Amino acid sequence: MTDDERAQPMTGTIPTATGLIPIPTGLVPVSDRVRAASHETTTIQIGDRFSRTRRLVYVILLGALTALGPFTIDMYLPAFPALEADFDTTEAVVQLTLTGTMVGFAVGQLVIGPLSDRWGRRVPLLVSTGVHILASTVAIFAPSLESLGIARVLMGIGAAGSGVIAMAMVRDLFGGRRLVVMLTRLALVTGLAPVVAPLVGSLLLEMIAWRGLFAVLAGYGITILGCAIFVLPETRPFDDRVSAGSVSVRHRYRVVFSDRVYVGVLVIGAMTFSGVLSYLSSSSFVFQVQYGLTPIQYGVVFAANSIGVIVGNQIAGRVAIRSGPHRVLAFSTAALLVTAVAIPVCAALIPTVWGVIVPVFLFMTSCGLIFPCAQVLALDRHPDAAGTAASVLGAANNGVAGLVAPLAGLVSVSGDATPLSMASIMIVCAVVGILALWLIVRPGRLGALRG
Repeated sequence: MTDDERAQPMTGTIPTATGLIPIPTGLVPVSDRVRAASHETTTIQIGDRFSRTRRLVYVILLGALTALGPFTIDMYLPAFPALEADFDTTEAVVQLTLTGTMVGFAVGQLVIGPLSDRWGRRVPLLVSTGVHILASTVAIFAPSLESLGIARVLMGIGAAGSGVIAMAMVRDLFGGRRLVVMLTRLALVTGLAPVVAPLVGSLLLEMIAWRGLFAVLAGYGITILGCAIFVLPETRPFDDRVSAGSVSVRHRYRVVFSDRVYVGVLVIGAMTFSGVLSYLSSSSFVFQVQYGLTPIQYGVVFAANSIGVIVGNQIAGRVAIRSGPHRVLAFSTAALLVTAVAIPVCAALIPTVWGVIVPVFLFMTSCGLIFPCAQVLALDRHPDAAGTAASVLGAANNGVAGLVAPLAGLVSVSGDATPLSMASIMIVCAVVGILALWLIVRPGRLGALRG
């Protein structure tokens, strides 16, 4: 503003019974930080107007979207020994199909997330779910392990859209404390689905061959596609899509990666998920080969561990609202390390399977505490690029975990998965997560949530 413009009195209007009359107004300088803080305080999210019933409907629908990825990745884990026998291969080679799925899931999220910021949530969701259905159909008839691996990569890419768009939709609709509550519900699915999926797979394997698992996944994808077409509305406003079109994908990535807290939370989430997947990828061999459990007993073990995830999520949601998600992370990352160390120690001291089950239960409870808090800290800081932020978060979780998980089989001295080989990767992941929290996030410097 020029000096001449400053000298002129500012005029505005006030409403009266007969119309509008002009009045002089002053120009009060307000700093950008004060103006931004005022905007954040007065912003009302669309979801704040929802009734409790409508919020419950969104939890169910978005939870179903979120679960497609974990079910695609983990439901066939109990079939690993059968795959090893049918294709006459090794444990490590079978685990590569899991790595391929995780890498595909990570790449798919990196592409679909930014596209959903630009084109809206529905179209990318419909396309990615269609890819998942086609790839699942190919996996049913895969004649070799190589062709199955390719189909699994495509399944991962297709399933990526559901999870990242579900998180972006939640950020479109909610903010602040309501965001904590909603993401806690989705994190419950995120943490519970990888645990429940092998249980479902174990039960199905009692009735069908391993190829039938992919028929079930194709049916799941068809259900998601129907919900996306007929039930879920577009949550990304048109004006936001237009404004996003003027900002390059590279710029949106630069924004999220320039945020120190986001990067730190990214590492914590990736390490936690890597620890979980290291357990999942080795557990079928540990429990069924080392301890002689049947597929049904193996599934029951996963059902027991799912209770730990539920408990952790519920505690995290309540405590994070009062004390802040960063304080929950300070406790839960330390608990993650302690419980991971306890797995080989208890296995050596207690000669039964309970020596592994109990510390794994506590490990999964710690993961349940971490998942929602990491998501809240990541998404709350980037409402205008929720799709991009969610995609990077999910891609880091699954991409890093897909690369780390097979290492559990490589560190085994005997060549077979053991509690020590499984826990060694979990311990390393927990240590890296703790370092990321205190050296990058630095929770002592964080304040209240933005919304």
